[in-house]
Amino acid sequence: MFPEVLEAVREVQLPLLAALLLLGAAAKASPRAAGTGVSVLLPERLRRPVTLATCLLEVALAVALLTATGLLGEAARVLTALMFAASVVLLLVARRRDPEAGCGCFGGLSQTPIGWRTLTRAGLLAVGAAATVGLAPTGWEVASGPTATHGVVLGVQLLVLAMLSPELREALDRFTTREPCAVREVSERRTLRRLRGSEVWRTNAKVMLKSDPEETWRHGCWRFLRYDGLRHGRRVDVVYGVRIDGPRRTGVRAVLVDRESGTVIAFFGAVTTLDLQGPPRRLPRPREAARRDEAQGRGGARPGTLAKEFPGESGRGLPDEVRASGPAV
Repeated sequence: MFPEVLEAVREVQLPLLAALLLLGAAAKASPRAAGTGVSVLLPERLRRPVTLATCLLEVALAVALLTATGLLGEAARVLTALMFAASVVLLLVARRRDPEAGCGCFGGLSQTPIGWRTLTRAGLLAVGAAATVGLAPTGWEVASGPTATHGVVLGVQLLVLAMLSPELREALDRFTTREPCAVREVSERRTLRRLRGSEVWRTNAKVMLKSDPEETWRHGCWRFLRYDGLRHGRRVDVVYGVRIDGPRRTGVRAVLVDRESGTVIAFFGAVTTLDLQGPPRRLPRPREAARRDEAQGRGGARPGTLAKEFPGESGRGLPDEVRASGPAV
């Protein structure tokens, strides 16, 4: 019994992978898909051509999985497995470069930030494609003569893929005309609760002079809060960006801006507006960055406490990209 089930699991992958590749290619053909997923790693002028080339590759692999036999069929199955395995690596790099970018797996529908579900799905598909190597039937032969075992295996796998696919929730939101986060009303109290529960807040608590923001404003899906601060004896603005929705791990950013010069002197969380020099690299977590800062004698007040209040004028020196559309208390 077990060998039959295992063989059915392997055979089901062929038509399933072909269908997913065709759906992904059709979704990527949309002009909106050029700026999503791993294309954020490319220069602007290359994004559309590379996306179209990916579409053609996925269509070719899907057709080969359904019809090709012999050496050509084996090559298509190996290449499919390598493509999904490479996508796991590229998605990890894209998430490091821009944590708010969607995977782009299904074009503009894949707008949810890359998370463990998307990565797990790509990994499982890579394993599934590798399992088809050495099979005698083609994908079309499996699809045209399924057995009851094939049906059960396919149903279970579709359920697993549905649980790992944030695109389904995105499609449901669009179908139910849910308000986009850019215009959704979210209370400031909820934003503060999310901010104060974050590691970024705890790391910068020793820099801030007050526990209440000087001003707050909305820009798209983000709410910004500016706090008065003191760092190394210099007045700074501590500006937090809190995501209105999305995964909690990507929801809080912070920059420290020197009030006199307007220079961004430190940032916490991922910053996606800066051009990376060379390949993306792993940044230290906020607590680790704070420990290094203190070890080198650059610490401010004691951790876990607010700095002593320093009189003076507030609100100067914020760069335009941080102030966004302007404050509105």
